[in-house]
Amino acid sequence: MKNVFKSTSLFAIMLLFITSSCIKEEEIIEGCNDSAAINFQSEVTSNDGSCIYAYDMAIGIWNIDPDCDDVDILGQTISLNEQMPETIDVQGNGDNSLFIDMNGTQVSGDIDNEGNIVVNEQNIQIDPGLGFPIDVVVSGSGKIESEDSGYMDLTYEFEIPIVGGTEEVDCQLTLTK
Repeated sequence: MKNVFKSTSLFAIMLLFITSSCIKEEEIIEGCNDSAAINFQSEVTSNDGSCIYAYDMAIGIWNIDPDCDDVDILGQTISLNEQMPETIDVQGNGDNSLFIDMNGTQVSGDIDNEGNIVVNEQNIQIDPGLGFPIDVVVSGSGKIESEDSGYMDLTYEFEIPIVGGTEEVDCQLTLTK
């Protein structure tokens, strides 16, 4: 009876040892496992707090270097580069919507998880140096490429006052912080 108890106990211990050694421990890989983050890594099993979000990178004051087409009105060339501010203030309300303040004129846009910006067609007023504001339709796209660089390609479309006719101007803005 003692031998049967010893044999059964020994067998149970060996079985427990064998099965516990077969259980594979899950490898812990730290990093960013939030799919909404720009630095998402699908193989990460433990979020270490390193996630970076495109929306957060976009918020703040950006220096701009504009490269805009010139406008010719009645033989007078107007440079939109000179009309652009040195900086823009990008704000938001936490839901991937952006509000881009350009010298008191607010342009709205959206940013996705990869940093792509879309400025849907919208009406604004700007003063292109004529001494009075004109109605402008603006639209475009861009990308926040890192915490301190990005770009925006905007199209401004407007009617020329008094003269009539429609003008379309493209502007490429290089963004830096």
